[in-house]
Amino acid sequence: MQRRDFVTGSAAVLMGGVAGQALAEGGDRSMRQLLELRHYSLASAAKREAMEKFLAEAAIPAWNRIGIQPVGVFRALEAEDVGLWVVLVHDSPVTIVTESARLMEDAAYVAASGALQDAFDDPAYQRIESSLLLPFSAMPRLEVPTQAATRVLQLRIYESHNLAMHLKKVEMFESGGELEIFRRVGLNPVFFTRALIGSKLPNLTYMLGFENLDAQKAAWEAFMKDPQWTELKARPEYANTVSNITNILLTPSPGSQI
Repeated sequence: MQRRDFVTGSAAVLMGGVAGQALAEGGDRSMRQLLELRHYSLASAAKREAMEKFLAEAAIPAWNRIGIQPVGVFRALEAEDVGLWVVLVHDSPVTIVTESARLMEDAAYVAASGALQDAFDDPAYQRIESSLLLPFSAMPRLEVPTQAATRVLQLRIYESHNLAMHLKKVEMFESGGELEIFRRVGLNPVFFTRALIGSKLPNLTYMLGFENLDAQKAAWEAFMKDPQWTELKARPEYANTVSNITNILLTPSPGSQI
């Protein structure tokens, strides 16, 4: 079998599986995107700056050329965390399957990769961890609520102790009204997703966007005081739906499109 035939066939299988799941959850397969959330582990702040430069000047344009857009690149607000978070938006599962091969066929990308001086004993990054995310049917496409230079992004991962409780938490956001409360109080969604593949499964992963850190704090204060939220969280059917929460505040790196 030729490589191109294999890649095409694999993409078709993946597309069918994802479309079937989207339909089972009441989604519109012509609208639902897929997201990839990556975390680059880096050895130092200097390595992070070099990777940010490479992503802004070479990787983001190359991803855009093959239809992956927008692309978000973020660093944590905590100074001791020198990693980078990357969000890739796929309108088709095909770009998930073919992305790496197509990047290596992009002359500008390959040339820039060489400029990183990625030596065996001094790699540009330590490792990449990745999760494949399926957006909620209530929010099938990524949104960019702000492009302010001072913007802050908030990444949150809600783990559940089993699949039933995970799906109940998704229901709480979608039909229970929690997502509507978020929007009303200024917790501006970038995406709300279920993790299909990755670590900490089962989990619900979402991102919020704010004009600045003050807006982020004010929105959460309003949320915690909101009467509708007080009523919703007291419903017994939504008890014990989340067993652990990861919370990371992020700031956009140069060239980030989110």
